[in-house]
Amino acid sequence: MKKSLLLLALVASFSAAAQSAAQPAAVASVVPVLTATAAAPASYTELMTATIAELNSTGNPAQLRQLASTFERAAAVATTDWLPQYYQAYALLLNVFQSKETGDVKDKTLDQAEAALGRARKLAGNESELLTLQAYIYQARLGISPMQRSQQYSGMVNQTLAIAKALSPTNPRVYLVQANNLYYTPEMFGGGAAVAKSMYDEALSRFVAFKPASALAPSWGERQLRDRLKAYEQPSASK
Repeated sequence: MKKSLLLLALVASFSAAAQSAAQPAAVASVVPVLTATAAAPASYTELMTATIAELNSTGNPAQLRQLASTFERAAAVATTDWLPQYYQAYALLLNVFQSKETGDVKDKTLDQAEAALGRARKLAGNESELLTLQAYIYQARLGISPMQRSQQYSGMVNQTLAIAKALSPTNPRVYLVQANNLYYTPEMFGGGAAVAKSMYDEALSRFVAFKPASALAPSWGERQLRDRLKAYEQPSASK
Protein backbone atom coordinates (compact mmCIF):
# COMPACT_ATOMS: atom_id res chain seq x y z
CA MET A 1 0.00 0.00 0.00
CA LYS A 2 2.81 2.39 0.92
CA LYS A 3 4.59 1.63 -2.36
CA SER A 4 1.43 2.28 -4.32
CA LEU A 5 0.94 5.61 -2.57
CA LEU A 6 4.56 6.49 -3.21
CA LEU A 7 4.18 5.66 -6.88
CA LEU A 8 1.06 7.83 -7.16
CA ALA A 9 2.88 10.68 -5.46
CA LEU A 10 5.84 10.34 -7.83
CA VAL A 11 3.61 10.29 -10.88
CA ALA A 12 1.74 13.36 -9.66
CA SER A 13 5.00 15.16 -8.91
CA PHE A 14 6.55 14.40 -12.29
CA SER A 15 3.29 15.28 -14.04
CA ALA A 16 3.10 18.60 -12.22
CA ALA A 17 6.70 19.30 -13.16
CA ALA A 18 5.95 18.35 -16.77
CA GLN A 19 3.13 20.90 -16.86
CA SER A 20 5.59 23.60 -15.90
CA ALA A 21 7.88 22.56 -18.76
CA ALA A 22 6.18 25.21 -20.90
CA GLN A 23 8.18 27.72 -18.88
CA PRO A 24 11.78 27.15 -20.10
CA ALA A 25 13.44 29.29 -17.46
CA ALA A 26 11.67 27.43 -14.67
CA VAL A 27 12.63 24.03 -16.07
CA ALA A 28 16.23 25.07 -16.50
CA SER A 29 16.41 26.07 -12.86
CA VAL A 30 14.60 22.98 -11.56
CA VAL A 31 16.02 20.19 -13.71
CA PRO A 32 19.59 20.65 -14.92
CA VAL A 33 21.54 17.88 -16.62
CA LEU A 34 22.71 15.29 -14.10
CA THR A 35 26.46 14.83 -14.05
CA ALA A 36 28.98 13.65 -11.53
CA THR A 37 29.99 17.25 -10.89
CA ALA A 38 26.63 19.04 -11.03
CA ALA A 39 23.91 17.61 -8.80
CA ALA A 40 20.23 18.18 -9.49
CA PRO A 41 18.06 19.91 -6.88
CA ALA A 42 16.77 17.75 -4.05
CA SER A 43 13.20 17.58 -5.38
CA TYR A 44 14.16 15.91 -8.66
CA THR A 45 16.91 13.81 -7.08
CA GLU A 46 14.62 12.58 -4.32
CA LEU A 47 11.86 11.67 -6.76
CA MET A 48 14.25 9.80 -9.02
CA THR A 49 15.99 8.11 -6.10
CA ALA A 50 12.70 6.82 -4.69
CA THR A 51 11.56 5.55 -8.09
CA ILE A 52 14.88 3.84 -8.77
CA ALA A 53 14.75 2.19 -5.33
CA GLU A 54 11.30 0.83 -6.10
CA LEU A 55 12.49 -0.38 -9.49
CA ASN A 56 15.34 -2.28 -7.86
CA SER A 57 13.06 -3.91 -5.28
CA THR A 58 10.17 -5.25 -7.36
CA GLY A 59 9.64 -8.15 -9.71
CA ASN A 60 5.97 -7.45 -10.35
CA PRO A 61 5.39 -7.02 -14.11
CA ALA A 62 2.48 -4.59 -13.71
CA GLN A 63 4.44 -2.46 -11.25
CA LEU A 64 7.43 -2.45 -13.59
CA ARG A 65 5.16 -1.09 -16.32
CA GLN A 66 3.95 1.66 -14.00
CA LEU A 67 7.50 2.56 -13.07
CA ALA A 68 8.45 2.74 -16.74
CA SER A 69 5.63 5.26 -17.20
CA THR A 70 6.88 7.24 -14.22
CA PHE A 71 10.36 7.47 -15.73
CA GLU A 72 8.80 8.52 -19.03
CA ARG A 73 7.14 11.43 -17.20
CA ALA A 74 10.46 12.31 -15.61
CA ALA A 75 12.06 12.36 -19.05
CA ALA A 76 9.45 14.89 -20.18
CA VAL A 77 10.66 17.15 -17.38
CA ALA A 78 14.42 16.55 -17.53
CA THR A 79 14.72 16.79 -21.30
CA THR A 80 18.52 16.92 -21.30
CA ASP A 81 19.11 14.09 -18.82
CA TRP A 82 19.54 10.59 -20.27
CA LEU A 83 18.91 8.76 -16.98
CA PRO A 84 15.06 8.76 -16.92
CA GLN A 85 14.89 7.16 -20.36
CA TYR A 86 17.65 4.74 -19.43
CA TYR A 87 15.63 3.60 -16.40
CA GLN A 88 12.45 3.51 -18.47
CA ALA A 89 14.19 1.05 -20.81
CA TYR A 90 15.53 -0.95 -17.88
CA ALA A 91 12.08 -1.20 -16.27
CA LEU A 92 10.59 -2.47 -19.53
CA LEU A 93 13.43 -4.98 -19.87
CA LEU A 94 12.75 -6.31 -16.38
CA ASN A 95 9.07 -6.54 -17.25
CA VAL A 96 9.98 -8.88 -20.11
CA PHE A 97 12.07 -11.09 -17.83
CA GLN A 98 9.28 -11.29 -15.25
CA SER A 99 6.27 -11.44 -17.57
CA LYS A 100 4.50 -14.62 -18.65
CA GLU A 101 3.24 -12.99 -21.83
CA THR A 102 3.81 -14.42 -25.30
CA GLY A 103 6.98 -13.83 -27.28
CA ASP A 104 5.25 -11.39 -29.63
CA VAL A 105 4.09 -9.26 -26.71
CA LYS A 106 7.57 -9.36 -25.17
CA ASP A 107 9.13 -8.28 -28.45
CA LYS A 108 6.80 -5.27 -28.55
CA THR A 109 7.83 -4.37 -25.00
CA LEU A 110 11.47 -4.66 -26.00
CA ASP A 111 10.73 -2.39 -28.98
CA GLN A 112 9.52 0.20 -26.46
CA ALA A 113 12.63 -0.35 -24.34
CA GLU A 114 14.92 0.15 -27.33
CA ALA A 115 13.05 3.29 -28.35
CA ALA A 116 13.57 4.78 -24.88
CA LEU A 117 17.20 3.69 -24.89
CA GLY A 118 17.66 5.23 -28.33
CA ARG A 119 16.43 8.57 -27.02
CA ALA A 120 18.85 8.28 -24.11
CA ARG A 121 21.71 7.54 -26.50
CA LYS A 122 20.90 10.68 -28.49
CA LEU A 123 21.60 12.60 -25.30
CA ALA A 124 24.64 10.68 -24.03
CA GLY A 125 26.08 8.91 -27.10
CA ASN A 126 28.03 5.69 -26.66
CA GLU A 127 28.04 5.65 -22.88
CA SER A 128 29.12 2.33 -21.35
CA GLU A 129 25.97 1.92 -19.25
CA LEU A 130 23.74 2.55 -22.26
CA LEU A 131 25.59 0.04 -24.41
CA THR A 132 25.50 -2.54 -21.62
CA LEU A 133 21.75 -2.16 -21.37
CA GLN A 134 21.48 -2.46 -25.16
CA ALA A 135 23.37 -5.75 -24.98
CA TYR A 136 21.03 -6.89 -22.20
CA ILE A 137 18.03 -6.12 -24.43
CA TYR A 138 19.61 -8.17 -27.22
CA GLN A 139 20.01 -10.96 -24.68
CA ALA A 140 16.32 -10.73 -23.80
CA ARG A 141 15.36 -10.99 -27.47
CA LEU A 142 17.57 -14.04 -27.79
CA GLY A 143 15.91 -15.61 -24.77
CA ILE A 144 12.47 -15.39 -26.37
CA SER A 145 13.48 -17.89 -29.05
CA PRO A 146 17.05 -19.18 -28.48
CA MET A 147 17.16 -21.74 -31.28
CA GLN A 148 15.91 -19.36 -33.96
CA ARG A 149 17.71 -16.24 -32.78
CA SER A 150 21.08 -17.44 -31.57
CA GLN A 151 22.92 -16.75 -34.81
CA GLN A 152 21.61 -13.19 -34.98
CA TYR A 153 21.75 -12.00 -31.39
CA SER A 154 24.68 -13.83 -29.77
CA GLY A 155 27.18 -11.90 -31.83
CA MET A 156 25.33 -8.63 -31.27
CA VAL A 157 25.49 -9.13 -27.50
CA ASN A 158 29.23 -9.79 -27.58
CA GLN A 159 30.05 -6.94 -29.97
CA THR A 160 28.07 -4.41 -27.97
CA LEU A 161 29.60 -5.53 -24.68
CA ALA A 162 33.10 -5.28 -26.16
CA ILE A 163 32.51 -1.60 -26.94
CA ALA A 164 30.96 -0.99 -23.51
CA LYS A 165 33.96 -2.61 -21.81
CA ALA A 166 36.43 -0.59 -23.88
CA LEU A 167 34.66 2.61 -22.81
CA SER A 168 34.59 1.62 -19.14
CA PRO A 169 36.60 -1.46 -18.11
CA THR A 170 35.50 -1.01 -14.48
CA ASN A 171 31.75 -1.17 -15.23
CA PRO A 172 30.59 -4.30 -13.34
CA ARG A 173 27.36 -4.64 -15.32
CA VAL A 174 29.37 -5.36 -18.47
CA TYR A 175 30.84 -8.45 -16.80
CA LEU A 176 27.49 -9.53 -15.38
CA VAL A 177 25.72 -9.43 -18.76
CA GLN A 178 28.71 -11.13 -20.38
CA ALA A 179 28.61 -13.88 -17.75
CA ASN A 180 24.88 -14.34 -18.32
CA ASN A 181 25.55 -14.71 -22.02
CA LEU A 182 28.12 -17.42 -21.34
CA TYR A 183 25.84 -19.13 -18.83
CA TYR A 184 23.05 -19.60 -21.35
CA THR A 185 25.31 -20.46 -24.29
CA PRO A 186 25.39 -24.24 -24.91
CA GLU A 187 28.61 -25.98 -23.88
CA MET A 188 29.19 -27.15 -27.48
CA PHE A 189 29.55 -23.48 -28.41
CA GLY A 190 31.94 -22.62 -25.60
CA GLY A 191 29.45 -21.64 -22.91
CA GLY A 192 27.74 -23.21 -19.95
CA ALA A 193 27.60 -22.66 -16.21
CA ALA A 194 31.16 -23.83 -15.54
CA VAL A 195 32.64 -21.47 -18.12
CA ALA A 196 30.53 -18.57 -16.87
CA LYS A 197 31.66 -18.98 -13.25
CA SER A 198 34.99 -17.18 -13.70
CA MET A 199 33.21 -14.26 -15.38
CA TYR A 200 30.69 -14.07 -12.53
CA ASP A 201 33.62 -13.99 -10.10
CA GLU A 202 35.19 -11.17 -12.13
CA ALA A 203 31.88 -9.30 -12.05
CA LEU A 204 31.74 -9.63 -8.27
CA SER A 205 35.21 -8.15 -7.85
CA ARG A 206 34.16 -5.25 -10.09
CA PHE A 207 31.02 -4.66 -8.03
CA VAL A 208 33.01 -4.60 -4.80
CA ALA A 209 35.27 -1.87 -6.18
CA PHE A 210 32.54 0.03 -8.04
CA LYS A 211 31.41 3.52 -7.04
CA PRO A 212 28.48 5.09 -8.96
CA ALA A 213 29.28 8.40 -10.64
CA SER A 214 26.33 10.07 -8.90
CA ALA A 215 23.40 9.32 -6.63
CA LEU A 216 21.23 8.52 -9.65
CA ALA A 217 23.80 6.68 -11.77
CA PRO A 218 23.14 2.98 -12.54
CA SER A 219 24.11 0.64 -9.71
CA TRP A 220 21.90 -2.40 -10.34
CA GLY A 221 23.08 -5.97 -10.77
CA GLU A 222 24.94 -6.97 -7.63
CA ARG A 223 21.96 -8.67 -6.01
CA GLN A 224 21.26 -10.64 -9.18
CA LEU A 225 24.92 -11.62 -9.34
CA ARG A 226 25.08 -12.81 -5.74
CA ASP A 227 21.92 -14.87 -6.26
CA ARG A 228 23.55 -16.48 -9.28
CA LEU A 229 26.70 -17.26 -7.33
CA LYS A 230 24.64 -18.85 -4.54
CA ALA A 231 23.20 -21.20 -7.14
CA TYR A 232 26.72 -22.50 -7.76
CA GLU A 233 26.65 -23.91 -4.25
CA GLN A 234 24.12 -26.46 -5.56
CA PRO A 235 25.83 -29.50 -7.16
CA SER A 236 23.82 -29.20 -10.39
CA ALA A 237 24.71 -25.56 -11.04
CA SER A 238 28.11 -26.19 -12.57
CA LYS A 239 27.04 -29.10 -14.74
